[in-house]
Amino acid sequence: MKRFLALLAAAIFGLAAAGLAGAQTPAPRTKERIVIQVSTPEPRMWNQALNYVENLQSLYGKDNVDIEIVALGHGIGVLKLDSPLANRVADAVKRGANVQACQVTMRRQKLEKADMLPDIGYVPAGLGEIVKRQKEGWSYISG
Repeated sequence: MKRFLALLAAAIFGLAAAGLAGAQTPAPRTKERIVIQVSTPEPRMWNQALNYVENLQSLYGKDNVDIEIVALGHGIGVLKLDSPLANRVADAVKRGANVQACQVTMRRQKLEKADMLPDIGYVPAGLGEIVKRQKEGWSYISG
């Protein structure tokens, strides 16, 4: 009987330990997730952020990485129709990057969606989006 109880205790302890370990181990992700903040109008910084998109897609494989660029503050001008980097932004979007414009910044600068490049997205608040993504486990890069 003692042996039976010892085996039963070991089995129960083993199951409890396995359940505890499972609760602490996050589920494996199939994709890398990266959010890039750009808040400067400098073409050099924007080119760097767009290079990050290309480099990360090459490193992980385009289908193995989710990349989101969030433009806010002074950086939002590069997403306007008359942007000198419009073609590079469009290329990044075509390759699967999500390029998001901060609507708080747009209101402050009196910009409408009609002023912006096609195929970009919009978030209510750029900093809020970045915080949300970080809480979801996304890696953060300041462009």
